[in-house]
Amino acid sequence: MPHLLVVEDDPQVRGALVRALRDRGHAVATAETGMSGLDAAVTRRPDLVVLDLGLPDVDGVQVLRMLRAVSDVPVIVATARDDEPDMVAVLGHGADDYVVKPFGAAQLDARIKAVLRRLGAEEPRPPLCVGELVLDEAAREAALAGAPLELTPREFDLLAYLARRAGQVVSRRELLAQVWQQPLGGADKTVDVHLSWLRRKLGETAQRPRYLHTVRTVGVKLAAPDAGPDAPAHGPA
Repeated sequence: MPHLLVVEDDPQVRGALVRALRDRGHAVATAETGMSGLDAAVTRRPDLVVLDLGLPDVDGVQVLRMLRAVSDVPVIVATARDDEPDMVAVLGHGADDYVVKPFGAAQLDARIKAVLRRLGAEEPRPPLCVGELVLDEAAREAALAGAPLELTPREFDLLAYLARRAGQVVSRRELLAQVWQQPLGGADKTVDVHLSWLRRKLGETAQRPRYLHTVRTVGVKLAAPDAGPDAPAHGPA
């Protein structure tokens, strides 16, 4: 499953892109500004970045130039700018492709696959492993100690997001933004309810956690039982 980073400031466009790309089998993270996108591209190491140019803090062309100074991650620029000089300049700064808004999700998906295929970046990622918990993102399957876990799509997305950051405290606000695509926040109860369901399926409770550890006033952390809540990350970054 390719891991994508969508850098787009318009919440409606961003949400539509995330839904469409996830429906087509991609794992998607998002950023709303140029600098947060640059940081996410460097720290999360996605397989490909979809980059808007009209960002609120730093122009996307500058973001591309800064990103190219530290990373060779494939970049598809998705923007309303359709002037040929803009396209030539962006491609000259290291973009791998350029798509003009409005565009269809199928077109973007085809371009993503073409870029990844051309660059040989469609290698399957290994399963996420945290203790005896194993998640296969490509198959969207999870197992605990070899026994399959029956998870809803949202439960799987939530558990996979935490597993990719095993050992790290993740805030409820981040979970709402990245898993539920609610960047302006929402009811923490949404996250708590889903965590409660996950705990039940993992055979634990909030009072006696094994994998899911609540860090009061901060967020939640996924860690292997033998490592404890303060253990370093397990599995792939």
